[in-house]
Amino acid sequence: MRLKILPAALSSAQLNNGNMVYLLTGQDIQAKETQLKKIKQEFLSPELQDFNSDTLYAKEITLKDIQERLLAIPLKSANRVVVIKDAHSLDQESSDFLLAFSKNPQKQVILVFDFAHYDPKNELIQGISAQAQLIRFKETVNPDAFVLNRQIELRKTDLALRILNQLLENGEAPERILGGLRYAWEKQGQGGSDARKKLKLLLNCDIEIKTSRLKPAFALEKLVVSLCGFV
Repeated sequence: MRLKILPAALSSAQLNNGNMVYLLTGQDIQAKETQLKKIKQEFLSPELQDFNSDTLYAKEITLKDIQERLLAIPLKSANRVVVIKDAHSLDQESSDFLLAFSKNPQKQVILVFDFAHYDPKNELIQGISAQAQLIRFKETVNPDAFVLNRQIELRKTDLALRILNQLLENGEAPERILGGLRYAWEKQGQGGSDARKKLKLLLNCDIEIKTSRLKPAFALEKLVVSLCGFV
């Protein structure tokens, strides 16, 4: 079985070629987000994108959640876009359902799977090979605290959290992530009351981790969300 492998930057003509299932693989988060934006722009009008697109995280959803999103009726649009993030973390029941759905997709649903790695042995990847367009991105992109801080500054909570999770998956210690963020702020010469408030959030996170008040991953996610919402 062979997937149709397309370049990382697809034109409108390449996107709009009848395919309803897309498979994005790799660790270049920003490039993948850019490609997702292109897919949404191709199939959805700008004013209706928020109403006709859903982004689901495999670790946080149930089969019922998936079914509800896939079966929802588009609002004043011919299509809906449903994105499954971290698809490698889908449970077996959800994976089986999505595999069956992909083999007989509804016309209005554009289904996008986002895998961190391309694994030809993965059952879902194997199963959708005849239907999906594969768009591969770099497999080894090692983000650091500067990359994380950049997304925080841009208020891109979703991207910042994904970069944080990638850092943790790569074995980066929580204290190094916190130290890296602080160093990034110092390099930028941040000062004043805003800098003090951000530093207080960081120190609180450090305390929560060291006192085992919160699990490190949760404490860091909480910090990132707070910083992204910082005005």
